[in-house]
Amino acid sequence: MIELVMVYRQFQHPSLLPALQEKYVVHRLWEVANKEQFIASISPNVRGMVTDHLGVSADLMGQFPNLEIITNFGVGYDSVDVKSATKNGIWVTNTPGVLTDDVADLAILLLLATARGLCEGDRFIRNGQWHDGPMRFTENIKGKRIGILGLGRIGQAIAHRAGAFGLSVSYHGPREKPEQPYPFVPNLVELAEASDFLVASCPGGSETRHLINQEVMLALGSEGILINVARGSVVDEPALVEALKQGRLGGAGLDVFENEPNVPEALLSMENVVLQPHQGSATNQTRIAMGQIIIDNLDAHFSGKPLLTPVNSVTK
Repeated sequence: MIELVMVYRQFQHPSLLPALQEKYVVHRLWEVANKEQFIASISPNVRGMVTDHLGVSADLMGQFPNLEIITNFGVGYDSVDVKSATKNGIWVTNTPGVLTDDVADLAILLLLATARGLCEGDRFIRNGQWHDGPMRFTENIKGKRIGILGLGRIGQAIAHRAGAFGLSVSYHGPREKPEQPYPFVPNLVELAEASDFLVASCPGGSETRHLINQEVMLALGSEGILINVARGSVVDEPALVEALKQGRLGGAGLDVFENEPNVPEALLSMENVVLQPHQGSATNQTRIAMGQIIIDNLDAHFSGKPLLTPVNSVTK
């Protein structure tokens, strides 16, 4: 049987490992104490790798001389060194499409929860505060303006949902998409200035690191709400904390963070912040579907068929 190595934590669905083990010899790197010794013992036989947001560095893939394919559990593959993989003739795949709706749903959920104080209201009741009087008034979203950073599959799904709530949609990205019905804003600061809500749904990586910085948050303003379902690296997290502390930003709904699972302590006590533990695609149905794409890509590769979802092109 073909041998694989799995590099991840609990981010994927528990159904994936048993399904892989039916077809492959699977080495679970995350369970090993002495990784260097373990890798040395298995590396000549390993031909495939499965990872998630932990990624694969050039150094790690270099320790497997016969590695042919890296399958990434997730649509974002910024933590995989694709350039090094391509240089060394290693295919990289991801799991796009099947998670679009769940991530878009969560983006709208975070927006509503933040604007309407959903989690604050839950705590208000649980802490017995309702006996002392009503909770503060919150804000509605109908008729307001939403700016979307990144109008890919997920961004378009968010825009579609936003329209159902009567929101006016505009977007920013690396290039205009004339086929889309929404206004394109070429400058992110200008998009923030023209928005009541700003949603990040762009890829991670060096090109988008801290794209949402202090200037963007100031432009969004003291009543504006920032939603991040992209990558934690897209937002300058210290600047976000300061903007919220000083009231220069109205609120935030965050599913991702710069140093997961570590979250800035200051965010934990803020009533105008709604937090999620990177749950964008975390439904049973979607995670099972993502796992199936992993399996299908591996099966296709090792049977000499075209990959379903390659993110690079390899010439042997």
